[in-house]
Amino acid sequence: MNRVDSLRGPVPGKRHNARTIAALTGNPGCTRRAVLDAAGVDKPRLAQAIGFPGRFGQSRFALARGNAFEAMLKANDGALLRSVLGDISGDYVDIGDDSDETLNARNARTRELLTDQKTKLLDHPMLTIEVAGQTVFLEPDLIAFQPAGGLLQVVEIKSFAIVDGQADGAKVSAAAIQAAVYVLALRRLLGEERVSHEVVLVAPVDFSMTPVAVVLDVRKQLSTLRRQLSRLASVSSLIAELPPWVSFDLAQPAPQLIKSIEALTARYAPECLSSCEMSVYCRSEAAGTTGALGRPVRDALGGVESIEEALALADGVREPAEGQAEAAALLRAARRLRDEALS
Repeated sequence: MNRVDSLRGPVPGKRHNARTIAALTGNPGCTRRAVLDAAGVDKPRLAQAIGFPGRFGQSRFALARGNAFEAMLKANDGALLRSVLGDISGDYVDIGDDSDETLNARNARTRELLTDQKTKLLDHPMLTIEVAGQTVFLEPDLIAFQPAGGLLQVVEIKSFAIVDGQADGAKVSAAAIQAAVYVLALRRLLGEERVSHEVVLVAPVDFSMTPVAVVLDVRKQLSTLRRQLSRLASVSSLIAELPPWVSFDLAQPAPQLIKSIEALTARYAPECLSSCEMSVYCRSEAAGTTGALGRPVRDALGGVESIEEALALADGVREPAEGQAEAAALLRAARRLRDEALS
């Protein structure tokens, strides 16, 4: 067993999906997450074992609404979906109907159907992508063939509402990065030139179930994904430098697991709470640091690690160390402006 696999003990690696791959882009500078994900460590169980469980996942109501919305769009060979996407004519094929096929067989059938231009709508296609040497199977909502540009487009179906032409920015951003995962996998299957960098988001208008299609350009997300996947692929050299006692075998007692976790440098930010299963522990660990106040604060105060140190520099009771002069001047100016405002 190599060092990467041995980190998690005698259990199979946790498999990625489009959501977990998309989440990798949320904090690309975090070594802790990179190592845990590259080794396939079950982060929810690890967080539970050390007493810092996180809460993730959609509510049952949101899942039910999403399933109902998708079923409505795909009923009658995607009749409603065709009209929303621009009256696409041609074959509608649901690979999900071939439930007896293996994942590899479904992947091969996806390639076969996508090279046949008679298939205009492909439901439940099966794609693959490599994550830290692990083959991950992905199942987009839909792939559509647009005859105008002759390109394939990923279609992402979401149940959050678009109200007055606007939707929740965080939800749209999450949908875009998830769709970019599918675009990248599709390009690696068929080639860059066959797959559009524009994806189609289909969501309900206002609070009805009436669908509308919105086009999203995911070139920025694709660039970020490529960088992070490349970083994960090379993380094995970082793992090789870890002390031999570092292990995330869940059979170990919590103190030993925490000691191993602390051997990995984290880059906590409040946004981690919505995307990483280890974030509750990392928040506790980061208490009292400038990083706990968010990335803009940490970046602005580079070299100032603790809130206590920042306050001392702002008050002028501590002289800035080497590399802290700019941050100290910023803090003193902020303190002066605050005092003037309060007086």
